[in-house]
Amino acid sequence: MDLAQVLEIASCTDPGMVRSHNEDSIATDAAHGLVVLADGMGGYNAGEVASGMATSVIVSEMRQVLESTQPNQIDPRTNQTIAARLLREQVLRANSSIYQAAQNQPQYAGMGTTLVASLFYDNRVLVAHLGDSRLYLLRDGGLRQVTRDHSLLQEQIDSGLLTLEQAKNAQHKNLVTKALGIDPSVEPEIHEYPTRPGDLYLLCSDGLCDMVDDDEIGATLQTLGGNLKLAAQQLVQMANDNGGRDNVSVILVRVLREYPGARGVIAKVFAWLK
Repeated sequence: MDLAQVLEIASCTDPGMVRSHNEDSIATDAAHGLVVLADGMGGYNAGEVASGMATSVIVSEMRQVLESTQPNQIDPRTNQTIAARLLREQVLRANSSIYQAAQNQPQYAGMGTTLVASLFYDNRVLVAHLGDSRLYLLRDGGLRQVTRDHSLLQEQIDSGLLTLEQAKNAQHKNLVTKALGIDPSVEPEIHEYPTRPGDLYLLCSDGLCDMVDDDEIGATLQTLGGNLKLAAQQLVQMANDNGGRDNVSVILVRVLREYPGARGVIAKVFAWLK
């Protein structure tokens, strides 16, 4: 199934009001139901290199394997869907590529990137993330954060050292505890959730959620959700209007209708035709 017929996608990325260049990177492949967002870190343009490598590796490799693979089939080695194995493998491949580039080229030493990637298939969304780039879901008029940040700030909130109100003014918001490309190996957090027609998913870098609170994000999506391109642009503008201290990127994905995966004989015929 060409998921471009069932998923509406819009995106926007901007350097913000302070940074001289944009170290965020976004990539979308509507036909295969794949969207990826990365927020790079590192001196000079190294963060930009890391985030660009992450999105390009994951999208290109996933696109290639999804051309001949049904992601909803069960992998006998893991007893999970093939989709979960494929996405994890490509995240690890991206991690290795970024790490090796940082080791071999002094100007890229220490570079890394956060990541949030979503694969829509078989009326589900598979989510992999590292760091503090986020996935939100607007459903039935309510916005909720789906991912949980891998950050020092989140750990302090979880341990009770900081309240949510105190966390808004914390000085170390951007210290992540897990990222892509920093270490030779890393384990992404991966979860899967059922989707519904009408769901609106938001992937964003911390340049949005540090500048705009969740209530404002939710209100904007409810008000402008009928025009995803305009909604994406407005979220970025709101971040910039509030100071734009960081690069800001958003991807919006609306589920238009159900998209069940092929099964049994149908799946085999589909694979053969490919």
